[in-house]
Amino acid sequence: MEYFINCNESSLAPYTVSLDQRRAQHLYRRLGFGATPETIAQAVGQDAGTLVDTLVDQALALPVLPPPAWATWTNANYPEDNDAARQLRRQQFEEFKLEYARSLLDNNLRDRLSFFWSNHFVTEYDVYDCNSFLYEYLVCLQRNALGNFRTFVREIGLTSAMLRYLDGAFNNKNRPNENYARELYELFTLGEGIGYTEEDIVQASRALTGYVNRGEVGCTMITFDPTRFDTDAKTIMGRTGNWGYDDVIDILFEERTREIAFFISKKLYKFFVHPDALADQAQPILNGMADTMLANDFEMAPVLRQLFKSEHFFDEEAIGVIIKSPFDFFFNTLKETGFDYTETHVAEMVNYSGQLSQRLFDPYDVAGWQRDREWINTNFIIGRWLTIEGILERFYEADNEQFRRFGLAVTGTLGLTTSNPDLVARPIIDYVLPQGLLNEAEYDKAFAIFRSDVEEVYYEGGDQPIWDLGTWPQAPYQVYLLLQYLARQPEFQLK
Repeated sequence: MEYFINCNESSLAPYTVSLDQRRAQHLYRRLGFGATPETIAQAVGQDAGTLVDTLVDQALALPVLPPPAWATWTNANYPEDNDAARQLRRQQFEEFKLEYARSLLDNNLRDRLSFFWSNHFVTEYDVYDCNSFLYEYLVCLQRNALGNFRTFVREIGLTSAMLRYLDGAFNNKNRPNENYARELYELFTLGEGIGYTEEDIVQASRALTGYVNRGEVGCTMITFDPTRFDTDAKTIMGRTGNWGYDDVIDILFEERTREIAFFISKKLYKFFVHPDALADQAQPILNGMADTMLANDFEMAPVLRQLFKSEHFFDEEAIGVIIKSPFDFFFNTLKETGFDYTETHVAEMVNYSGQLSQRLFDPYDVAGWQRDREWINTNFIIGRWLTIEGILERFYEADNEQFRRFGLAVTGTLGLTTSNPDLVARPIIDYVLPQGLLNEAEYDKAFAIFRSDVEEVYYEGGDQPIWDLGTWPQAPYQVYLLLQYLARQPEFQLK
């Protein structure tokens, strides 16, 4: 059962109304991890189509992460001592995780998509345990993130990380291994039980033989060995021949064209728009996206442009209906406040995300993170509260004035000069929460937190109305208290 019922009846027709703050934030939250008040202010009033095109074009133009010194290392490059080699691998891995995490914060759509694809074409670092494999895999994700899906499928299956993870490196003519063939159909292109048979899996696994390496397990590159390839005829999806790796991909995309386009459209829709892609309202959208994908020979950028520019994407029913993953939870807070962060902050958030069951480059199984409501189960919701409170506290201790600056950046766009704290707190609340608070009674509770212990006499309506967000000494602490309070609210868990 989906946790939100999809009542979005808007179409894929272009959204033609100038962006307001609410929809500008929605766009940046979904295409990246949010944006600062200054960036949102620049987006307000813009044409949605023009801004989406700019963000997509920027994503397409981004270069991949530059190769680290160890990008092509094999076992021979590491110390002979196993403990020393293990320690060096772990150090390289942790440093690379941080570099990629910073790119998630900086690069918006391209790496929002590479992050999405890492949970689609799943591998687990702990299984293959090789940094050069990881770099090759991530570059494949980045290079193809908005590219051609057929090319993507062809390339990802030959990365050493995937070959090791799904046992392609142990698939030979004498002992075929069905793992990759099964996931190619079931998880990567068609969906479980759709458009293939068990015999198709058996036959495809024979065609995928030959990419083996019987050397020592570890960072030993995997290449094609024709002596390990099954040269006998195979029948896949009704077609018989001496098929090999490329033939498996060609047959799949020629025989199951519509099914693939629909399946990928559905995955993109659930990630970017609404978790309920089964609703009747979603079916015309999914069909329209699939039509666009097919009309563009599986190029994904036109599909994404169409979706992100649509009335459906910007519909009220699409705002604040996706539960934040741990990475969303922490990175969204960091991006939207505009607080100054260091590498230590990023490392802390990556670590906390792992503790909350979203380990970077290490999903818990081949199906990836399918947590949805599980992100906020009893254990994890408490973990969210405690970790975000600690993070906000450390930001406050490092520079409490940045809380004042954040409040001013949010309220400044509205030209607020009032000394009424409730009128100042409301836009901050509405900026942080995608749908605001549930009702006025909940706003009153938040207003009381923001007022803190400042005496009423200093507020508007009192005898000495001198309180002002920009000058009052206690104002940074008031904003801090408000953010701490909001971080525990149900609405804060949504994007």
